[in-house]
Amino acid sequence: MEYGSIEREIHVDATPEVVFDVVSRPEHIREWWTDDASFEPVAGGGGELVFGDREIVQAMTVVTVEPPRLFAFRWCYPDGTADELADSLLVTIELVPEGGGTTVKLTETGFREMGWEEAKVAAEHKDHSAGWSVFVPRLGEYAGRLAAAS
Repeated sequence: MEYGSIEREIHVDATPEVVFDVVSRPEHIREWWTDDASFEPVAGGGGELVFGDREIVQAMTVVTVEPPRLFAFRWCYPDGTADELADSLLVTIELVPEGGGTTVKLTETGFREMGWEEAKVAAEHKDHSAGWSVFVPRLGEYAGRLAAAS
């Protein structure tokens, strides 16, 4: 199996503008993915993604902000500190308008570039793959609820 990237795609019954806010703003990310998040949604903005009661805290850096079509960030830095010279995983979320809704295309790359041994690459890829299989549908459900409420 190749462990270079993870790809997930889902159609959401919400406009790209609504979905963009859902994937790029900490107050929305907390509703479908992390337990807490704090960052500025601007290119170069740094912050953190928190899972559980701070059991896991991941530094993150926003890479691309192109409303309402593209949001990308880096995370999973080796020593837990955001460092533009360090290898990290890149999550790219592309939003494509489709029929009154939006197709969300999420891609996570960089597993092979982390310098991990093959077993660690496989384990991390499996863990992230399982996670996105849970969280991408939650993203869609949350964005759909927001759109329906407006």
